[in-house]
Amino acid sequence: MAKKNRRPSSRPASASARTTRPAGRAPRSDHAGSPSPEAAAAAPRREAVEFVARPFEGLPGESDWVALREIIPAGTARVRTTAEHGARDVTVVSLLPDLVPALRRQDGELLIGLQTVGTSGDVSRDVANTLLHALDLEPGDVLQLSELPGPGPRLQDVLEPGDFAAQVQDSFGYWVGDEADGDPEIAAALDNANELMVPTVEVPLPALATAPEAGLGTAYWCRMNGKEFLRWIVPAQDEATLDALARLHARRASALEDGTRLIGAFRTCGVLVPVWELARGTEADELTAPVAAFAERLADALATTDQLTAAERGARNGLVSRQVRLR
Repeated sequence: MAKKNRRPSSRPASASARTTRPAGRAPRSDHAGSPSPEAAAAAPRREAVEFVARPFEGLPGESDWVALREIIPAGTARVRTTAEHGARDVTVVSLLPDLVPALRRQDGELLIGLQTVGTSGDVSRDVANTLLHALDLEPGDVLQLSELPGPGPRLQDVLEPGDFAAQVQDSFGYWVGDEADGDPEIAAALDNANELMVPTVEVPLPALATAPEAGLGTAYWCRMNGKEFLRWIVPAQDEATLDALARLHARRASALEDGTRLIGAFRTCGVLVPVWELARGTEADELTAPVAAFAERLADALATTDQLTAAERGARNGLVSRQVRLR
């Protein structure tokens, strides 16, 4: 929801990369026929992956994982695999060319994309499967997976514990690193992709002693269709976040400041993302103070366990009925 133009051209990568065969599949002749019905019937049925509504729960920086998956058009973060998986440094990114799941740049850096097509029902399992298959890519290789994974390790199983912080990038230059220097074709392709990018800036949140254990998440300013918005990923249980917003909305305390309004929220990766429409022309650096003030109100509302009043229930129903689409 709230995503736009996530399919830039793949030319920067294809200018320097070769595609590997699909992981786990034997090489196949171009003239090989389809399996016979008898062979297909005899093939073992792949066990389904259990659906996980909140796939990044338990990972450090859950809201940053969600942001890279759903909010940030161009962003990066660093992780390390466990010793069992080689203690390898990996760069997790928002988006790769043509939505490929992984590639290894010519300089050797391994990139794992979160914004891909298809899911087994557990995004954490999908990304872990991509990562484990991509570890052996050679420089210039692009990973192509031909089918969704079965049950297996998740990100929570294959990554070392540690801070995870998404960094918003102002271009898709991370696709190729320094390789774009002096190559007009790659530079032009990157320019084309960058023109489609939704301007996005993280707005810092204060560290509050009253905040929930998981924190208050991450907030991002963006400009779409000539309007400015703030999207705030709250890493609390989604129903609790909805109750908190309803409490604030019922007492007319849900706006960030004059000229802004809470227009609704959407659920993604098991958490709630409230969205505010800002006063026309508002820039990200103007939001630091109002966002800090709202963070205190939100923390207090999340800590409240009283039953919702009639007015708060009405406000909650109104928020539920509003489906946010920023396109």
